[in-house]
Amino acid sequence: MAEDIKKEETLDAEETADAQNQETLNEETQDAESREADAASEDEAGKAADDGAPAEKEQQETEPKKRFGKKKDKKDKKDEKIEELTDQLKRQMAEFDNYRKRTEKEKASMYVIGAKEIVEKILPIVDNFERGLASVPDEQKEDPFVDGMDKIYRQLMTALEEMGVKVIEAVGQEFNPDLHNAVMHVEDEDAGENIIVEEFQKGYLYKDFVVRHSMVKVAN
Repeated sequence: MAEDIKKEETLDAEETADAQNQETLNEETQDAESREADAASEDEAGKAADDGAPAEKEQQETEPKKRFGKKKDKKDKKDEKIEELTDQLKRQMAEFDNYRKRTEKEKASMYVIGAKEIVEKILPIVDNFERGLASVPDEQKEDPFVDGMDKIYRQLMTALEEMGVKVIEAVGQEFNPDLHNAVMHVEDEDAGENIIVEEFQKGYLYKDFVVRHSMVKVAN
């Protein structure tokens, strides 16, 4: 009987020891699994950190480039001053060119005005030559004096033509108020409407500028 009890106690002790060993083994297994999970988490975190590091590095490298690019876009004060002075120079050159053209035009107009005044003063002399030669009788036209006056008159007219002075055409032309000065009006069936039939005084142009209008009689 005592032996049986002792055997049962021994069996109970062995079962208890086995249970404790099993429990210890389970705890160790759980600890190992927990360590493996922690290691895996650390590996994933490390990989994520490694993956994020190049991107962060690239971002850090890009930001200075962006800042450097912005510095390039912003003009230097020296460049701005150069552009300002260049613009001022161009404006002054354009103003000088306009001034030069304007002064040349004014000089040309002053020359024309001066020449017109001189021609206008010479025209009465031309008129007197023409009246004098027209009043010479036919039998005296071969006179050396008359011939000399005629030659002087022709020389004077040649000089005026070379200067740009031209006679305004009148008789037989249509009346033009820009060129002719009508002092008389007559009804003439043989003449057309508004046609000049007689000229009392010659008119002259100097390079297309009227020096003196023709004094004329207009028909119809």
